[in-house]
Amino acid sequence: MNGILIIAHAPLASALRQCVAHVFTDNPEGVAALDVQPNTPPEETLAQARIMLKQLGATDALVLADVFGATPCNVAQKLVDGVHSKLITGVNLPMLLRTVSYRHETLDALVARALIGATQGVMQVAITAPQNQNRRNHDQDQHNHQQ
Repeated sequence: MNGILIIAHAPLASALRQCVAHVFTDNPEGVAALDVQPNTPPEETLAQARIMLKQLGATDALVLADVFGATPCNVAQKLVDGVHSKLITGVNLPMLLRTVSYRHETLDALVARALIGATQGVMQVAITAPQNQNRRNHDQDQHNHQQ
């Protein structure tokens, strides 16, 4: 089973890990969180991340970071270099829940699942019921299909 390591600005990583424990009350193991503190040198954060990755005990790991180009992501890039792991930035809760649900799949399949979870979890929610909303012109066809 794949391990999952969340590396994000404090306290986001721990908060996401707590959400996993809330939803998956029976099995939050295999998911670790590293909160990157503002005054901690990146080298120290990388050393902590390596220890946590090893403690996961998984052959493969998916590393999730919050913002591309920020310290957590930069540390994560160095962490996955040369080990059998994948890195995705832009972590959100739908992505994380999807990865926990499918962490038994191959690492490449897990990456695909994570990306789908992340994008499908972001949507504008209508205030009124869908049947009361105006339809866009390209939605109107002769068959009047609903999604």
